[in-house]
Formats: sequence, C-alpha cells, structure tokens
Amino acid sequence: MHILIVDDEPLARLRLQRLIDALPDYTVIGEAANGDEAIEATLRLDPDIVLTDIRMPGKDGLEAAHVISAMEDPPALIFCTAYDEYALQAFETLAAGYLLKPVKEEQLRAALEKVTRTTKVQKSALKQVEEGASRQHIAAKTRRGTELIPIDDIYCFIADQKYVTVYHAEGETLIDDTLKELEEEFAQRFVRIHRNALVAIKGIVGMEKTAEGQYAVCIKDSEYRPLVSRRHLSGVRDLLNRL
Repeated sequence: MHILIVDDEPLARLRLQRLIDALPDYTVIGEAANGDEAIEATLRLDPDIVLTDIRMPGKDGLEAAHVISAMEDPPALIFCTAYDEYALQAFETLAAGYLLKPVKEEQLRAALEKVTRTTKVQKSALKQVEEGASRQHIAAKTRRGTELIPIDDIYCFIADQKYVTVYHAEGETLIDDTLKELEEEFAQRFVRIHRNALVAIKGIVGMEKTAEGQYAVCIKDSEYRPLVSRRHLSGVRDLLNRL
C-alpha cells in the first residue's frame, strides 16, 4: 500500500516515515507540507492512503481532503492531528481514520490495517461487478463514506415506502436498491416472505405464530422476526420442509 504523508512540520513527517518503515506492506511514496502540495502529489503519485495533518499554512488538511475525496477513485484519508475538535468535520470528508498526535505505532497500525481490509474488499467487489458475477457485498452510502456489507452477513431486506433497510450482523443500514432488484439478483439466496421482505434462506430456522395470529420467520443469530404474509405462507412452509 502506497502512502503520502502531509504535514507542515518536517519532524512530524519524519516520525510518521519511521513508524511506517517498521510496518510490512506499506511504503511512503511522497511527502507534502500543505494542502495544495497534498492535492498535487495525490494527482501525480496516486497513493492508496493519505496521512494528513489538519492545521497547516495556506490550504489546510480539511480543505485538501474535500478536494481529494471528490477525485475519481480517491485514496483513503487518515487524519493525524494534535487537535480533537475537528473530528466531525474530518469524517464529513469521508475520512477513514482520525489519529491524535503523538501518533502511537499500534494506533497507526490499526488504522492502516482497517483501511487495507476495506480497500481490498472494495476492489474485490468492483471486480465481481465488472465480470458480471453476483455481488458478494451490498454497497451503502453512509455519512462516513461507502459501506460494504457482506451478503453472507445479511439476515434480511425490509422495504418501508421508498427505502430498503438491510438487517445484518453489524446492525441496520439503509440502501438505494429496490426489493425487486435484490430478489432478481439473489433469487438463489433470498426468499420473499412478504411484499416488503426478503430473508436469507440459510438463516431461516423456523416460523412462529405471533400474539396477533400472524406468522413470523425465526432467523438464526437475530432477534428480528419479519412477518410472513398470507400470500407467501405456503411457500415458506414448503421451504422449511426442504431445509
């Protein structure tokens, strides 16, 4: 993974360089002393990760980050700063990390490893889409950037008016896909149990009757119980008999 270091203090850049040199699989390919230099170096060097300070003369790190994050296929941004009051503004630029100075080796390693895992997952998902393969992840745009949710971690998709919520191992996330599109793409992995619900077939462990007399699907590792409509009840029963 190629890294660009951005800081107006030469000693701070040198310290980050030494910390990164001690880590395998990471190489510093350039340095910049302010926001303008950071933008130019990003365009010229095409780094995978940009480690940047915030307070710098001229264009600061936040201003540069807004420009960099808007680039096509932008690098991951990790802020390294002595000030904690910029965290919210930093994440509005789609930052992948926020480290306080003096940066400790274990914190830097953890931030870089997180970015590396995410980058590899994104590239793998993109490759599958380009090859026409069924997606292994669902992409969701959140305030922190693009979140990739593994299909294997998804319990169900629930539609509510014009939005679809993904219930998965890490929580709940809104996505732009429609249930119809998801049903067509993942017909072998998800079953429709209601006009507003698709459930992962491998996660279905049973069905229970509610106090209101309706039926709900029991999902492994989840307390969420999506309702089964009368229209789909017989189909779900047949599925359970085959599982």
